[in-house]
Amino acid sequence: MPESSRVNLRMRSLELARDCAALGARIRTIHHLTGLRPRELLYLLFTDCDPPPRGRAPDTREWYHTANLLYRTESSVIVATFQRLRRIGFAAAEALISAYRYYQSVYRPPYRISFDRAFDLAAHTEGRWIAKSASFHVLTCPHCLSQYLDAIGANAAPGQRCLFCCLVDRHRRDPRLTASFPGTPPASPEVVQAWLQAGYADAEIPPTLLEFPVAKA
Repeated sequence: MPESSRVNLRMRSLELARDCAALGARIRTIHHLTGLRPRELLYLLFTDCDPPPRGRAPDTREWYHTANLLYRTESSVIVATFQRLRRIGFAAAEALISAYRYYQSVYRPPYRISFDRAFDLAAHTEGRWIAKSASFHVLTCPHCLSQYLDAIGANAAPGQRCLFCCLVDRHRRDPRLTASFPGTPPASPEVVQAWLQAGYADAEIPPTLLEFPVAKA
């Protein structure tokens, strides 16, 4: 490999590592996304005053099926956006970072889904990094056309209502959902721009996105 190519690859890996750390990633996650050694990442990105996140890394395969509606819809937004970016040519690591930034642009902090959780979801949907095979896939709701995450083997039945259908139905009756989505805000330029950058036309940006962030097919 030419020297210039090695330098460019190194710079790209370091930029990815910096972006992942800024999003709260564990060293393990950054290592898998960039290929950089954990000891080097610890030295470059963290200090005694600013240590890396600790604790057990998420394992999403069982968690997702017992998580509540809000966690599952937000997970679906991230993975559906990740897959759309992959289809239009984004590399996997860049697609995950962009999908997570989009998620942060349409939801309010504190965010229910951490970057490490998003990494685990994407890994077990695409069968890469830490996953030998896919455990999830993204389905399109026949009723509202939103995309949502489900286990491999599940199918979207014609009369079935998806997570996002349930979210809209329960909004006025569930105080937790009302608190999370208190009303319809004015159109956000950042949100619209994120959708346009992901390849949507103006007419395809759903009005419900401004109240209930969803991932459209």
